[in-house]
Amino acid sequence: MATLKTLIVDDEPGIRSGINRILRNFSVGYPFMDEDFDFDAIDAATGEEAIEILNSQQIDIVLLDNKLPGMDGIDVLEYINKKQMDLAVMMITSYASLELAIKATNNGAYNFVPKPFTPDELRSSIENIAKHLFLKRMTRRMQEEGKQIRFQFLSVLSHELKSPLNAVEGYLKMMQERQVGDKLDDYEKMIDRSLVRIKGMRSLIMDLLDLTKLESGKKQKELKKIDLNDVAKMAIDTMEPYAIQRNVKVNFDPVEDATLTADVEEMEIIFNNLISNAIKYNKDGGQVNVFLKPDDLNISIRVEDTGIGMSEEELSNIFQEFVRIKNQKTRQITGSGLGLSIVKKLTEEYGGDIHVKSKPDVGSTFTVILPGTLTNKPKQS
Repeated sequence: MATLKTLIVDDEPGIRSGINRILRNFSVGYPFMDEDFDFDAIDAATGEEAIEILNSQQIDIVLLDNKLPGMDGIDVLEYINKKQMDLAVMMITSYASLELAIKATNNGAYNFVPKPFTPDELRSSIENIAKHLFLKRMTRRMQEEGKQIRFQFLSVLSHELKSPLNAVEGYLKMMQERQVGDKLDDYEKMIDRSLVRIKGMRSLIMDLLDLTKLESGKKQKELKKIDLNDVAKMAIDTMEPYAIQRNVKVNFDPVEDATLTADVEEMEIIFNNLISNAIKYNKDGGQVNVFLKPDDLNISIRVEDTGIGMSEEELSNIFQEFVRIKNQKTRQITGSGLGLSIVKKLTEEYGGDIHVKSKPDVGSTFTVILPGTLTNKPKQS
């Protein structure tokens, strides 16, 4: 049995001794773990004392109160984050607020346990954080062994799904405890933020499913003649609520003879990703223009936007898996970093190609060129 060194940081001796008793004969195990874990608990009454311990020995889990004499728990959390320590942090506090929840989550806190808590509540939270720590370390070992794709896959799952789930759980607990008020209107901002987080998780899961089907080769293509005008219009209709929300206008004029022998679901993936990205990275009051251009040999799909654009350096790796453009303008934009890599894989399966031109603060243009005949018949999966 392995042991997880657990640091309890709280200025109340009763809380520290209570947690010690709960953890003394407690262990956790999951089918995917090689062995169970038990816990070796040590105490700290202040943030300063906690940092001394963290600097002197390996700690696996930190149970951290926020209201401490001297430096607050959130300051300790920021120190841990800055030092990139290999551990997991759970806040234990009776003074939770929306601002604290957001700040703590942004600094890497895994979860909150509100005071007072029952032994069962603490054990349940400890089980979850131990599992999280195990998965986090497993992905690191995979990376060190060179299994990069699996590492990236698990990293996205553990990171991109962990943060929104923690946030939604925190908001729900605050609503359950009526921390802001008794009226529904008091929680409108929390509800809106939760819906945004859930939408992001759904998008990530759909992208991962698309990628998994492509990588595994298990998706059987259903090839038939389709009109890309219809696919474009369906994608635009699907994205219309998002476009309205972002105050972006999407323009499209159908053309004659835009038929192609292809799998309609795969064409929808291409259009959905290109149009949703053009909306997502646009400006308030911006536009997206969708064009189809058939000729004797090819059909080109061109999606132009008037958005934030990209630099030459950013353009160099946007088609790689799990890559997202990260700068001040994209800080609040969520995504999996999979959409464009999926579009590229699909395009290449049809013997086609994809190009992009972009200019910062002017916009981007993505062009997908697909063979218009069966000379380059798409590969059967």
